Amino acid sequence: MQQLAQRLGATEKQIRQALDQLADLSLLTNDESGSLKAVGPSVGLTALLAQAEQEVLERQQQISATREAIAAIALEQERQAQRELSTRLEGIDAVRARIEQLSRNVHSECVSLNPRSTQTPDAKSASTPLNQAMLARGVAMRAIYQESYRNDPALVTHARWLTGLGATLRTASTIPMLAIVYDREVALLPLDPHNSRLGAVEVRSPGMVAAVYALFEQIWAGAMPFGEPAPIDDDGLNPQDKQLLSMLAEGHTDEMAARKLGVSLRTVRRMAADLMERLDARSRFQAGLAAGRRGWV
Repeated sequence: MQQLAQRLGATEKQIRQALDQLADLSLLTNDESGSLKAVGPSVGLTALLAQAEQEVLERQQQISATREAIAAIALEQERQAQRELSTRLEGIDAVRARIEQLSRNVHSECVSLNPRSTQTPDAKSASTPLNQAMLARGVAMRAIYQESYRNDPALVTHARWLTGLGATLRTASTIPMLAIVYDREVALLPLDPHNSRLGAVEVRSPGMVAAVYALFEQIWAGAMPFGEPAPIDDDGLNPQDKQLLSMLAEGHTDEMAARKLGVSLRTVRRMAADLMERLDARSRFQAGLAAGRRGWV
């Protein structure tokens, strides 16, 4: 090392650094005797390039593994968010337990759509103390019931009690399904619109909740305030009559009409017979068409 330094006119430190750089570049190696041996540039640099390529490959594999890990974490977060935005509630007991929790936590408003089929005595018994507590806390409560609600003395009594506590109620001829919205943040919808006892889905997605709330507002705008008699138009028709005529024109069966209107099959048949007589029609479908020609629907 000293002789090489003297020959090249450099310090031993400089020579050592230069040899280290050559070794790093694979241009210098040790032979079998341990002496330093120069390596041709084509051989040494090719080996160096292969090493660099291997390092790049390993780095790419690390990046790919990291990307896959990030994607897996993101997917799990998305799935978790979806689970948090909707919850399936199986059975009427689970639904009522959740309604109790939501009723206790609601801050400002509770709105609901209430088909006749859901207004059972046990449902009223379960909801009465919850509604009373919400109204006592100053929660604004609006509810829409079916027009046929007016024909049940027990339900009318319950409605009068609610309005006496500060709730605002209206009635509509048909209501598509049971729905409750709390503070415009949480909505409860039935798993089966025709059988609310099967369970419900709790929705927290802002878009879905807004859609349910908009449906409520649309029905509310055309509903009649509770306590006021159903309006009779110039043709002597009330809202239920008009709704039934529309169903007859669309070919609905008496059973389907009864379910949608929330009345008995006997009541639908009586109403249909009266309308057919007024329209001088021999069939329900003919009555619907005749009502359309007269501008009744």
